[in-house]
Amino acid sequence: MHSDIPANSGAERMRVNGGRPLRQACSQAADADAAAAEIYRGLTDGGADTDLALVLVFCSSHFELERLAGGLARRFGDVPVVGCTSAGELTPLGYLSGSITGVAFPRGDFAAAVERLDRVSAFEIGDAKPAARAVMDRLERASAELGPGAKPLGVFLVDGLCVREELIVSALYDALGDVPLIGGSAGDDLEFKKTWVLHEGRFHEDAALLLMLSTTRPFQVFRNQHFVHTDKKMVVTQADPAARIVTEINAEPAAKEYARMVGLEGEPLTPMIFAAHPVVVRTGGEYYVRAIQKVNEDESLTFFCAIDEGIVLTVAEGVDIVQNLEDLFRRVTEQIGPPEMVLGFDCVFRSLEIEQKQLKQVVSGVLARHNVMGFCTYGEQYNAMHVNQTFTGLAIGAACPPST
Repeated sequence: MHSDIPANSGAERMRVNGGRPLRQACSQAADADAAAAEIYRGLTDGGADTDLALVLVFCSSHFELERLAGGLARRFGDVPVVGCTSAGELTPLGYLSGSITGVAFPRGDFAAAVERLDRVSAFEIGDAKPAARAVMDRLERASAELGPGAKPLGVFLVDGLCVREELIVSALYDALGDVPLIGGSAGDDLEFKKTWVLHEGRFHEDAALLLMLSTTRPFQVFRNQHFVHTDKKMVVTQADPAARIVTEINAEPAAKEYARMVGLEGEPLTPMIFAAHPVVVRTGGEYYVRAIQKVNEDESLTFFCAIDEGIVLTVAEGVDIVQNLEDLFRRVTEQIGPPEMVLGFDCVFRSLEIEQKQLKQVVSGVLARHNVMGFCTYGEQYNAMHVNQTFTGLAIGAACPPST
């Protein structure tokens, strides 16, 4: 089990002139326009509060996306609405699928700026600095009204099938000068065909969003996983790193050897199996999950994260996921007080594991009680790292009331 929570919360407690709530909403309406209308009502108190810095939404790819984007843009007007498609949604009701969930960031406590990166499948390191400079310049101007106490942070949403997340997030984090960066890879409800990000009234393929927020509220970014390593190790002996495909492990067909190592030789390998029996790699003294996306016809394995020949994979085993989450939120609360909202990026394989263990209702209750909203991802970002089968997030504390 591992959790990364830096000792410094990233923003000091202070008195601010804002204090309006971080409103959350979700809709299970099947009709895209009806869902957009319900999200608008929920995030604006029925239209009474539209002085917003940003609206962030996550939605199922099964929606009629063009109608959904248009319905949101039409209702929110000049308020920026951004987000992405998902493989499940984290809502005020806990886990949902086939829905849309959102949060509204009020002016007075938040400023925002967004930069879209197109053709991310062809992203190069040199693309990072111009994008970071442009969005930080806009954020600085937008943050002027918040005063000198405001602190910046980044949220990164990216095409979950671009196979470039490691390069992009590492380059952006470096270009931002170590500003806290958190995020997730967009999903398409486990179809693995196309994923989208939402920006300027349209859903875009092969794209990413670098969303920068500035706030006077206390906040905390975190990385949490519920696995510990075992003594079962295997070596990648043949791979195609560009495609994230491993063809041989221990000089044997990858799928066959993986199944043997986890004690399931001869069993059909499914997403549920990969979720319950992950492998980890050791980097900088820490273990990170390298989640397997699928088994291919030639018995090779496609991974969600970077993979290469010579890497040592270690079989991991899980600990109590419910207690693991409760411990995480206890530590977050110790850092910033009870969070008013937690923006969560939860690997879809965690969701599958929770479902397999019949813990969905229990974990949904834990997430709802701690005000978690977000989505189930095809990969998670934490500062310079792209990770798998992990719960990363941004916890935002309550605004302190102005002095009287």
